[in-house]
Amino acid sequence: MRYLNEADIRRIGIDWKKLTAVIKEAADAYAKGEYAQPLKPYLKFGDASNRIIAMPAYVGKPQRAAGLKWIASYPGNIAAGMPRAHSVTVLNDPDTGEPTALIRGGLISAIRTAAVSGAVLSALLSSRSRLAGSRPMEAAIIGMGPIGLTHAQMLNALFSDREITRLRLYDRRDVDLKLWEDDSLSTIQVERVSSWQEAYRESDLILTCTASPERYIDEAPSKTSSILMHVSLRDYVSKALAGAGAVIVDDWLEVCRADTDIERLHLEQGLQAGDTVALAEALAQPDAVLTVAGERPVLFAPMGMAIFDVAVAAYYVAEAEQLGIGRLLD
Repeated sequence: MRYLNEADIRRIGIDWKKLTAVIKEAADAYAKGEYAQPLKPYLKFGDASNRIIAMPAYVGKPQRAAGLKWIASYPGNIAAGMPRAHSVTVLNDPDTGEPTALIRGGLISAIRTAAVSGAVLSALLSSRSRLAGSRPMEAAIIGMGPIGLTHAQMLNALFSDREITRLRLYDRRDVDLKLWEDDSLSTIQVERVSSWQEAYRESDLILTCTASPERYIDEAPSKTSSILMHVSLRDYVSKALAGAGAVIVDDWLEVCRADTDIERLHLEQGLQAGDTVALAEALAQPDAVLTVAGERPVLFAPMGMAIFDVAVAAYYVAEAEQLGIGRLLD
């Protein structure tokens, strides 16, 4: 069994183009039924805001892989100076069941999350350019913890100022712009703003990456043809999303539960599974998504699918084997 930690993942590197390709392949496997993914259970005890989630899956490509991500989310950790999320991912040989790899740490989970967003956003922005010309967008990230930071890195790696001219960052805590002094965001103008309203109202590409205990966005996007990358599940009052022209979800049964904003849209605004677009379909036919939406917002609201965790883990293990990175355990 090969053991990888976060330092090993960093040594291998984060190639966002390769990672989004992994996501697209895994999504295609999902669309073709080349996967197994039971509904993930939530282990909850004590503080109601805490949860530990088991995410098992098998995926048929880009390489056959089976495994489990076991991830804990403890929002109260942040106030204590600890990461909110802790996780391990285990891979098994899909033919024998033998455990083959163990990856510790939340970095790979953040990478998977941002890679999914990157795959969807690449498809939508390419389609947008074909259909409406190359008018660049102004982006905002609300919530600059590990998930928000990883999304900022992804945006810089995959897009230029021809597509995104400005990136506004907001967090209730200070956002340290020294993070960008190493020229990591050289082509996109970055600024810190003082409220979510400023980030939200002035941008037409909005990424919510918070661990907010309550909903706070209570207004619809102010700009036409906005794209809402709703990573953190519980930020919007349902009326703020009621005018969405297209709603993309990764798995309706997963995301329409656990008091997510999609479940609120279902219960309060009448959203049904048939009103949504599956992730694999959106990746394959982004022109159709944008055509249906028109000038109304496009909402991407994923719950997070285990097939992507397993596919990304398998990618990193294969890279580690080639590079001789990690420790071999008995």
